[in-house]
Amino acid sequence: MDPAFATLTPDLMLDALERHGWRGDGRVLQLNSYENRVLQVHLEDGSAVVAKFYRPQRWSDAQILEEHQFAQDLQNDEVPVVAPLRHQGQTLLHHAGMRFAVSPRQGGRAPELEDPEVLRWIGRYLARIHLVGQRQAFVQRVRWDSATPARDACDWLEAQNLIPPAQAAAWLAAARQCVTLIAAAFAELPQLQTLRLHGDCHPGNILWTPDQGPHFVDLDDAVMGPAVQDLWMLLPGERHAAERPLQALLEGYESVRPFDRRELALIEALRTQRMIHHSAWLARRWEDPAFPAAFPWFGTPNYWSDQTIQLREQLEAMSEAADTPPPARPYDPDDEPFEFDKGFK
Repeated sequence: MDPAFATLTPDLMLDALERHGWRGDGRVLQLNSYENRVLQVHLEDGSAVVAKFYRPQRWSDAQILEEHQFAQDLQNDEVPVVAPLRHQGQTLLHHAGMRFAVSPRQGGRAPELEDPEVLRWIGRYLARIHLVGQRQAFVQRVRWDSATPARDACDWLEAQNLIPPAQAAAWLAAARQCVTLIAAAFAELPQLQTLRLHGDCHPGNILWTPDQGPHFVDLDDAVMGPAVQDLWMLLPGERHAAERPLQALLEGYESVRPFDRRELALIEALRTQRMIHHSAWLARRWEDPAFPAAFPWFGTPNYWSDQTIQLREQLEAMSEAADTPPPARPYDPDDEPFEFDKGFK
């Protein structure tokens, strides 16, 4: 772990803000974030901002700036996202060897995903994100359109010898089989469209207000990938329980932008890839004291045994998805996006 990041304190973060023109009034709140260091600061002018200090060596400057540009593109199209503020024309700022960005604070609560109308509303705005996302491609950011992230995670974990010997063979065998099925799932979808995505669109990254609906936050994991990557994390894990929520989400989505329903066959593959990637992510961050404190169960024999069971269950789920008939509503690649009023909800 980078020593400067390990010693990053609220005082240092406040000093960085003040030197760039954001003077706090003394009220600060450390926000929940493991990957970066995030602080909410009330300013002397009565407003409030959120400062995100980036973990060193995770993203390059070019990758961060692509994230910022995507957020700005979305904001320019009146899509409700939280984009970084500019200081002297720059969104990526520097202080004491650290990189950071400052955004306005956005209030809200978690969306009620049991409500079909909430899901339709979110679906409409996800479609608007994707309309902007399809206009150009990320060049620097990660691609999430193959089995490569899962394969790389397996290779790294095996090379580091981080899995207890008694559990290593079983986990690696299950993970390697999963990688094969993930790759096969993508191979079954010729002409799969990829676009700029939120990338980590789970309920915790959507702030809901009754009058304005959803605001999407934290594009830190923005990737190139298929549209379904931004949908599946909003659904229950069990297929039968996900049918009605998925229907509501797609009703909203398809009122704004066509959706290639072949991509639904990727849901279990993407879920499995995230599981494998998450194990490697935790292992890579274990030297950060925040991680053992937050995830005390990680790395234990029980953890790897449970993960092996879950991956074997995912093998069955991916096999079942591969045997599912094509959707009744086929995707036409010549479909044009629907016209819509930027102000509608």
